[in-house]
Amino acid sequence: MSAASDSASRADCGPEGCTIDWLVSERLDVDADPVAFQKLATDAGWGDGLPLIPPTEERVRAYVAASARFPESHLGDLPPRNGRCTVEKLAVNAVMAGAPPEAMPLLCTAVIAMCEPDFNLFALNTTTCCVVPGVFVNGPIRHALDIPFDAGCFGGVAGPAPAIGRALRLLMRNVGGQVVGISSKSVFGQPGRVTGIVVGEWEERSPWAPFAERRGAAPGADALTVHGCTGTIDIADIVAANGADLLEVVGKSLAFAGTNAFIGAHHGAEIMVCLSPSWADLIAVTYPDIRDVQAQLYEHAALPVDWWPQPHREKADANGRVGTDGRVHLVERPAQMLVLVNGGLGNLHALALHSFGPTRAVTRQITPGVGSA
Repeated sequence: MSAASDSASRADCGPEGCTIDWLVSERLDVDADPVAFQKLATDAGWGDGLPLIPPTEERVRAYVAASARFPESHLGDLPPRNGRCTVEKLAVNAVMAGAPPEAMPLLCTAVIAMCEPDFNLFALNTTTCCVVPGVFVNGPIRHALDIPFDAGCFGGVAGPAPAIGRALRLLMRNVGGQVVGISSKSVFGQPGRVTGIVVGEWEERSPWAPFAERRGAAPGADALTVHGCTGTIDIADIVAANGADLLEVVGKSLAFAGTNAFIGAHHGAEIMVCLSPSWADLIAVTYPDIRDVQAQLYEHAALPVDWWPQPHREKADANGRVGTDGRVHLVERPAQMLVLVNGGLGNLHALALHSFGPTRAVTRQITPGVGSA
C-alpha cells in the first residue's frame, strides 16, 4: 500500500493515459487478503467501518494511469491537517473505497474544486454541523461512469456513485486528518459522511440549460459542482397545478427557523433545489427563464421575524437580516438558489439540500491532464 511521503517519479503520457515507471510514496507491505487488510486498516484508523479493498501497488498504478496525471501531481492541501494530496494518495483511497479507476479524472477535479478558497473546506471538515461536500455531475461522463440522475439517484441505485463519494470521504480522513470527535466536531454526522453524495443532473430532461453550463462550463462539457450539503429534505405536493403555485410551496418549504442559513448576518449561504423532470416541465411553462425560477424561490423562502423568540428577533435586526416588510430571507439574493433537474418521473417531489453557511459552490470542468493542478 502506498503511504505518505513524496519523491520524484517518471511517467510517459500520451492520449491514452500514462505509463508510470514507479510510484512516488513510501510503500508498506500489506496482506492482499481482504480480511487481514481490513483488520490492519481498522487498527491503523484508515477505514470507515465498511470493507476495504487492499491497495496493492498494481492496483494503485492502474488508478494513477487512469488519471492521466503524474503520481506526485499536487491536487491541493486538505484541512484540517493540510495534508498534501497527490494523485497517488487519491488513487490509494479510491482503490480502498472500491471506486472504478475510470473515475479518477472526476475525483481529481472534485478535490481541486473542494480546495478552492470559496468552498471553505476547512470549515466543512471541522464544523459542529453535519455538512458534507456533495458532487453534482454534468456532461457525457455521467453516462460513462454510470452516475445516477433519474429515479433513486440520491440513494438506492446500484452503481459506482457511493464508492466514488466514499473515496473522497476516505481521503478527508487519511490525508486531511478529519478525525471524528477530535478535528471533526460534527455533533451528529450523517450517512453522507461515509459514502458522500455523488449524483448527476438529468440535463436531457431539463427545460433549462445544464447546471454547470449556467455556472460557466462550456456547453456539452464534462463538469462537476461541489456544494456543501447538510442532508436532503423531501418536498411533496399533490395540489399545485401551475408553476407559480408549485414554486410557492417549494420556496416556503425551504425556510425553517433552525436552518444554518438564518444564523448571523448574510454569509453567502446557498440552497440547492433538485426538481423532478415533471415538476421542472410544469414550472418552465410559467418561468422559461431559470433566473425567474430562482427569483420566485428567493421571494418565498422567507419567514416573518416574529416567528422567532425575542432574543432572536433582536439579533436578526442587529445583523441586518430584517427587511422593510418584517421578513427574514433565507439567502441574500436569488442567485444563491441553485436549481438542478434530476430524480424520477413521479411528479410529487422535489429535494432540498441546505448548506452549512459560509461556503460557496464551486464548478470545474473535468479535464484529465498531466502535472499539477
